[in-house]
Amino acid sequence: MELRQLRYLVAIDKAGNLRRAAEALYMSQPALSYALKSLETELGVRLFDRHSGGVTPTAAGRDVLAEARHTLDQAARVTAVAGRHRRGEAGVLRVGFEASGAGELTTRARAEFARRNPGVRVEPKRFDWGQEAAALRDGLVDVAFVWLPVDLTGLHAEVVFTEGRVAGLPSGHRLAGREAISVLEVNDEPLMWTERAPRVWVDWWAVNPRPDGSEPRWGPTNDNVEEMLEQVAGGAAICFAPAGMARYYTRPDLAWVPLSDVEPLRVALAWVDGAETPLVRRFAALVRDLAATPAD
Repeated sequence: MELRQLRYLVAIDKAGNLRRAAEALYMSQPALSYALKSLETELGVRLFDRHSGGVTPTAAGRDVLAEARHTLDQAARVTAVAGRHRRGEAGVLRVGFEASGAGELTTRARAEFARRNPGVRVEPKRFDWGQEAAALRDGLVDVAFVWLPVDLTGLHAEVVFTEGRVAGLPSGHRLAGREAISVLEVNDEPLMWTERAPRVWVDWWAVNPRPDGSEPRWGPTNDNVEEMLEQVAGGAAICFAPAGMARYYTRPDLAWVPLSDVEPLRVALAWVDGAETPLVRRFAALVRDLAATPAD
């Protein structure tokens, strides 16, 4: 069995048709059909049912396809690792985060890791609204501070940081001077949200449903932190955010007020399960140590 045969299987499944799959693979349909039959003979099972509309994976085919995709992903990571060495980038650790990440822990970890490993370049990579986990699976970063809840399929994750949530308000808002507020006090306020994140992520941040069973009043959407804060400052809506944003995104036209009755944000350090490189292992150990030792 060869990797090219596994690529054939995935292409056939994606196209649902041998002719279209052959075109995508830049090969003839008879050659692809022969390759499929040869693999089925080698494995001793039928992988696809043929019918007038094309092909459909059998039960065995679905299982084989799942393993084929996993194997191809692993092969791609092998190629990526070799490529980084070939380009002289072996000493690079790409650290993903979102907005304020894990607060000061994110900055402390990157700086201390760079100090302890002078031959390694630490590259911070910022992502918007729940995209850190996908970036890990896509190979865009090696390790990431991931805001929960999020789909952790295929990832190893451990919670390293927790902080409360705050409401972001225009500076002239009636609640701007309060020491803390209940989420129910802003039930009638339009709330910023995004269509770029999974719905479970959006609902968790919006506290949907609210403690009284009501649904938030949905306000404008945004694609990133800067768009969100600009609209809040302009009075279009309010937003909910981790407490760290009050420190990292300070501006005179915004007020940050703690929410007294919502669960805190949990931030996990995550990487692709089974792809823990020596650099990732050292970084994770450092983050654990720093998380257990509060900053001065």
